[in-house]
Amino acid sequence: MFKDFVTDVFFDLDHTLWDFEKNSALTFERIFLEHGIKVRLDSFLEVYIPINLEYWKLYREAKVTKEELRYQRLRKAFDALGTQIVDSTIYSLADAYIANLSNFDHLFPGTLEILGYLKPKYRLHIITNGFAEIQEKKMKTSGIHHFFEVIINSEMAGVKKPNPKIFELALSMARVAPENALMIGDSLEADILGGKDAGFHALHFDSHNGPKHTICPKIHTLNEIKKFL
Repeated sequence: MFKDFVTDVFFDLDHTLWDFEKNSALTFERIFLEHGIKVRLDSFLEVYIPINLEYWKLYREAKVTKEELRYQRLRKAFDALGTQIVDSTIYSLADAYIANLSNFDHLFPGTLEILGYLKPKYRLHIITNGFAEIQEKKMKTSGIHHFFEVIINSEMAGVKKPNPKIFELALSMARVAPENALMIGDSLEADILGGKDAGFHALHFDSHNGPKHTICPKIHTLNEIKKFL
């Protein structure tokens, strides 16, 4: 479908190639043990995951700072559990989480296979809202960094997806026209609508079987990319 005109493929990183939820759970397991936090991990994650998504949305919309995101997602989760944790411990956990997260290397099934399939045919790039200091380490630790030519993060761009400026910067750095660019990501708002607003073609990676839409084609596994490229 895209193979006749796409030359450059732009991927989101977290929740698309890099298995954020799995790596995040392993990180919390480690830092809770190190800090003596006595909560059930599954109970914590049940409340933390939607709170984290909520705060990332606020961060994309520039309604909270990076520091507020890191603190509030933990504070709100522990408060929801009724677990009393002093602020100094929250800050220590927030720092330990960032320090440890990129040490884990789990990818979505088929990531290495699909990148190996695409690399000889297309120029591959990353556009991520993640924090600059850990995104490249994530890619290096998980063995995928070498697949990508241009890696754009929101701190570098000064704006976050879905702001068209981050996509325009990516196009400029990759030296490609939007009609020859394909954006693949998990977030309908940030990756798909953001990319399309900047003129990209789009392919929605939906690993959680979310609501149907007609905005662009949807895939549920990375291997399905082969149907389009």
